[in-house]
Amino acid sequence: MLDTDLPRTVSGMPIKPYRPAPLGWQVFRGSEAVAHGLLTVHQLRSSAWVRVRHDLYADARLDRDHGLACRATSLWLPEGAALAGPSAAYLYGVEHAATFTDDVHVVTTPERRVEARAGIRVHHTPFTPEETVVVEGIRRTTPARTAWDLAGWLDLIPAVTIIDGLLGHGLVTPATLSAMVADRAGRRGWRRAGRAFSLADGRAESPPESRLRVQLVLAGLPRPVPQFPVRLPSGAVYRPDLPWPDYRVAVEYDGQWHGAADQLHRDRRRLNELVSAGWIILHATSQHLRGNLRPLVRQARAALRARGWRG
Repeated sequence: MLDTDLPRTVSGMPIKPYRPAPLGWQVFRGSEAVAHGLLTVHQLRSSAWVRVRHDLYADARLDRDHGLACRATSLWLPEGAALAGPSAAYLYGVEHAATFTDDVHVVTTPERRVEARAGIRVHHTPFTPEETVVVEGIRRTTPARTAWDLAGWLDLIPAVTIIDGLLGHGLVTPATLSAMVADRAGRRGWRRAGRAFSLADGRAESPPESRLRVQLVLAGLPRPVPQFPVRLPSGAVYRPDLPWPDYRVAVEYDGQWHGAADQLHRDRRRLNELVSAGWIILHATSQHLRGNLRPLVRQARAALRARGWRG
């Protein structure tokens, strides 16, 4: 068994990096590289390589993202198993679904017992071959099945945030998700899926915006319409982040990118035009998401009621 968590030095001297051509820019199983004489255990511990998961390694020049973790895990993937949940979503382009250090999620059938290992989470649950697809040599669940598993495995808000990404990329549609819930009514997890799918919205432009939208709805406010186009008196069209068009009330999320001077100026000018046109604009920041959202909810509720909402 390889143990490369040992120090990368011998007698105080760094281990000299060595990259044989067949392993350059690749992911590989350390035990196989050693067995084929490409590396020694000593060389595997050098800075040329990064240990991705147990016995799974990669050229250290590769980006350390969740895609790398998925590529490496695919070398270990048992027959018939597939990458799933947040990992499948990441491979479909929803980059906020997981990071390099997050668990890689794998699905396999209940009758096939597969031992989990550090950094790899194995789910034993029924699925069909038609619910998987092989892309670039890596088997993953289909986008629809990925959304189903996200709803079942994650807490509500993180699940909706990633499902928003699948919808936003056009990988699934609301109709597809609704049909899944209807077809699986009564099966384990169908209520969780129905709730998550009902809250999802592909028009969200960022994960914080998704989280904020769901929190506002769960707090009892009506559902906003993300990025609803509002034509201003100047003729310009502005799309507030989370507006309630019927009441001319909106919540704007001020993320980090808003801090650029030119962007901030343009945003404030448009928001001033909205206010001049009779809109009430409330601002949310990352601190609201990390801390107490109740003051913002109270302000939004008051603004909506002032405009005729009777919720």
